[in-house]
Amino acid sequence: MYTLKKRFTFEAAHFLPHHDGKCRRLHGHSWEGWVEVEGEQIQVSGPQAGMVVDFGELSRALQPLLDEYLDHYCLNDTLGIESPTSEAVAKWVFDRLVESDVPVSSITIAETCTSICSYRA
Repeated sequence: MYTLKKRFTFEAAHFLPHHDGKCRRLHGHSWEGWVEVEGEQIQVSGPQAGMVVDFGELSRALQPLLDEYLDHYCLNDTLGIESPTSEAVAKWVFDRLVESDVPVSSITIAETCTSICSYRA
């Protein structure tokens, strides 16, 4: 089994309206994420020979999400999620990539260097 990981980053604000601590207030993070793809087979011919999936394909699938919803936005406004926790953001990215036919196996989201969440269907 092969596991590929593609890292992505974005700057975004959010607030957690039901939280009982300081995260209730609007604040921002330098978010870091990883798309994970698993596969047992590599391509044997064509432009992706020797690959499970081309990393460039993962980048192309992520870019519209970053440009239109994630990077330099308030996630409460753009994701349609009342309380965009790391868990909710991970699932949101996962679902959008699945809709784009990306064979994603998990999404990991880090809102800080010590607070990380992974979502796997």
